[in-house]
This record gives sequence, C-alpha cells and structure tokens, in this order.
Amino acid sequence: MKRSEGRKTDELRSLEIIPHWTENPDGSALVKWGKTWVLCTACCEGRAPYWQKEKQEGWVTAEYGMLPGSTDTRKRRPGLGKVDSRGTEIQRLVARSLRGACNLKAIPSWTVAIDCDVLQADGGTRVASVVGGMVALEFAARTLVKRGALTSTSKLIKRRVVAVSLGWVDGEPLLDLDYAEDKRADVDLNLVGTADGSWVEVQGTAEGDPVERTILDALLDVGFVGLKRVGRVVAEALRQ
Repeated sequence: MKRSEGRKTDELRSLEIIPHWTENPDGSALVKWGKTWVLCTACCEGRAPYWQKEKQEGWVTAEYGMLPGSTDTRKRRPGLGKVDSRGTEIQRLVARSLRGACNLKAIPSWTVAIDCDVLQADGGTRVASVVGGMVALEFAARTLVKRGALTSTSKLIKRRVVAVSLGWVDGEPLLDLDYAEDKRADVDLNLVGTADGSWVEVQGTAEGDPVERTILDALLDVGFVGLKRVGRVVAEALRQ
C-alpha cells in the first residue's frame, strides 16, 4: 500500500508543533501534522463554573471548529440555530482528554478555555487538537505561575496527554491516517493516552461489519507506539 510521504504502516506523518504562534492568548501552538494544520490557543479566565465551586475545583473546557477554507469544498460556519454535531463531539473529546492531564483542585478560581481551529484538514483533526491543546494548556499553566495563581506548573499538569489516529485498512493496522485512508478504513480508532503507555480514552468504530477482538488489539499495539513518538515531539515543543 502506498501511503502519503512514503510511510510504513506504523509511521507518523511529518509532525511539527510551533509554540507561541499567536501572542494574545495565555498559551498557543500551531500543529502541522501532514497536511492537517490546527491552531490551538488557551485562555485563562478568573472564574470557575458553579458546579465546580462546591468541590473547590477549576475547569478546563474546549471548543473546536473547522474554518470555511479548511476542506476542498467550503465548509459553512454553524449559523443561528444550527448545531455542528461532529464539532460538538470532538470538542467534548478534547476537553475530557485535557482534563485527564490536570489536577483541577490547583485552580479553584480559574477556567482554562482551549480553542482548536482547523486551518486545513487532511484527517486526524481531533487528535491534532488534543496534542496542540496539551501544548497550549501547559504554556497557559506557565502564565498562571507568572501571575502568582500557581506555585508551579506541576501543581496543575499531572501528566502530558497525547493522541493518535489509527485504522484497519486493507487487512492491516495503519498509524496516523490521512483523509484518503480514513475513507477506506474498516475500523476507525482514536487513542488518547500518555507517552509512557497509559490510556485516557479509546474512541473506535467498526465502519461496517463487527470485527474481532484481535483487530482491536493489533490497533492498540501500534497506537501505543505512536503515542510515544508524539510525546517526544510535544516534549521538544515545550522545551522551546
């Protein structure tokens, strides 16, 4: 099978994370993952949702959207009364994933809002949003330290969370699907976890007939290798 960038079945597309891509947010990163580009920003707000106050915890939330020119045909913006159900599902995944990285008790009076805007889409936009959101979140934690709202970033960030996409295509597991591969996949799976082998969320679907457990196991084996590789890129971006 010929893959984009001449990749092997267990290879990622080229992955570059450009930190501080915009200046106004408390944290930002541009993720260039193959031909998928996602801008992720983090803004710290001095308030917490009412349902968190009794627990004396803050909150991490996320929003996700695809710009009109991000696909080969113009994607219309959600209008009045029109809900983008796919976008809602993805932003919930991103928010859950990033909360899995955090100790919310460290920011009892704060909400960190992560915004993920897809500039160009070629598969894997949700996992790119998790990865870019993680980088932006950690930079935002550094901003809170500068403001005196945190004593150290480790008080908030318990672990770094990353993500990869996977698929079962033409009888074999593929790591990091582009759009053409995603369309042909018999199984579509997104794995969120840590670079050291723990998982936060597994989101997968058999696109047609039910599949055997062995296929899921094969995909996860490749996926955890992918998480480790993505984790190295994230660590490098955060050293800058």
